Amino acid sequence: MIFDKLCRASRSANSVDYFLKNQIQWIFFLRIVVLTILLGISILLQTKEHEIIIPPISYIAYFIIGTYLFTILSALLLKVITCYRYFAYLQIIIDCLLTTCLVFFTGGSQSIFTIIYFFPIISSAILLFRRGALLLAALTTFSYAAILAAEFLTPIPTLLHIGIIPLTSIHVAMHYFSVRGITFFLVAVFSSILSERLHRAEAELSKTSRDLDRLALLYKQIFDDIATGIITVDSQGRISSFNRSAGIITGYEAIDVLGRKIDKVFPELSTTTTDSIRPMTYLKKKRGEKIPVGYSWTRLNMPGDSENARVYTMQDLSTIKKMEEKVRQAEKMAAIGEMAAGIAHEFRNPLAAISGAAQVLENDFEPETSTRSLMTIIVRECDRLEETISQFLQFSKPATPEKSWLSIFGIVQESCDLLAQGRNWDERFTVKTRIPENLDCWADARQVKQMILNLMENARNAMDQSGGTITVSASEISEDGQEKTLLQVADNGPGIAEKFMDQIFEPFFTTRENGTGLGLAIVRQLVESHGGQVWMENNKKEGGAVFSFTLPLP
Repeated sequence: MIFDKLCRASRSANSVDYFLKNQIQWIFFLRIVVLTILLGISILLQTKEHEIIIPPISYIAYFIIGTYLFTILSALLLKVITCYRYFAYLQIIIDCLLTTCLVFFTGGSQSIFTIIYFFPIISSAILLFRRGALLLAALTTFSYAAILAAEFLTPIPTLLHIGIIPLTSIHVAMHYFSVRGITFFLVAVFSSILSERLHRAEAELSKTSRDLDRLALLYKQIFDDIATGIITVDSQGRISSFNRSAGIITGYEAIDVLGRKIDKVFPELSTTTTDSIRPMTYLKKKRGEKIPVGYSWTRLNMPGDSENARVYTMQDLSTIKKMEEKVRQAEKMAAIGEMAAGIAHEFRNPLAAISGAAQVLENDFEPETSTRSLMTIIVRECDRLEETISQFLQFSKPATPEKSWLSIFGIVQESCDLLAQGRNWDERFTVKTRIPENLDCWADARQVKQMILNLMENARNAMDQSGGTITVSASEISEDGQEKTLLQVADNGPGIAEKFMDQIFEPFFTTRENGTGLGLAIVRQLVESHGGQVWMENNKKEGGAVFSFTLPLP
């Protein structure tokens, strides 16, 4: 078990040096433990007849203290050295020498501590594998041979004061040498084989563990980051996992639903359909609102689980449904526009004839007569209808912008001149401009003029008949790294009511009795065809409304 712990210590290692450092630390610990236990037991078991050869207690104490000091010094050196392999060789060689001293002074061939030679051999197998183990087996065999030779040639030191049977027979010495030497090499071979196998197993296990960690991380990233909501249910119908997208779609946190029955939390997710069909249902979110979701499910084949384990996938269809609704509305508007454009063309010709005939008849009557007044009304209403039809045709069939560089200052001046020449303009209204003369924009000149003119007419109509001021300003701005031209038209009228602000740019929406509801819709259509944005806000400080739009620059 200790041997297995020694090899297992390298599981988190990323290099051979790191492995050696961890193993050397284990060797330090085991050196102290093994030496202390064996010597302690030997002293306790020593009898009065001195059947066990043991040196005086003082010598044992010196030996243990010396070993402890050497181990502490080695542990300190381990923190500063960088070549762990040579340091490992040094440690096991010194262990061999210490064991040799212990065996020599405890009876030589008759010492009970000869077994301690196995410790440096096994240590070398763990640290240095087969080469190190065989080297230590050879060194241990040589050291033991030196002990036998010394014992055969000279008597054991007299400091023991113990009767030792002298080693006088060369045959007995050779017997000791051959048996112990073969044992040392067998231990070296088998321990190195075991160490190498354990090391390979640890390496494979470490690699497998890293692969599993990567797979687990990949699974978690996919599970959490995928845009599709995923819910898994165990055989009892309880929710066992709930990814982030499922939480975003449903409004629940994972902690709110884990362990709960799915038919209690999401009763809308039916299992009556097959997994080949992706039904759509309206799912009730945590706050009570219902959203359209498309979902499917399939069975999970989990080990030891029944066939009732399932996995659900779902997707929020709110955006898709809105897009589908917009497409339907666009198709509907296109069909209506196509039909209405044909009708408008049919109205335009007779309307022009009526207007022309009324103008001719108007000149045949005296200015103060009622007939002349009626003819004037006919001409005015025909002009208004002609303007409405023109706006409708422009909205139903917008032209592709033909962009070029143009001067904003010149375009605004032309728009002001056209507005001043209109029949609804009088001197009670004034126009102020705040536009740099060198400011240019990239747009269709005719369409930009139409945008500004529509906004100025809207500002004029928003102010009462007592008059007011229209302010037109322009500047160049940078937004999200994109250079743009910003144009603004402001008035000092009553502003726009909050309840109408979301509808102000919708086609045919108007708050005026005789309005068409197309002026601002045409502005939005033209601005968006240029890739820009249009919005409005009330001027809370000075009163009135401010309409703004941007045109991107190349």
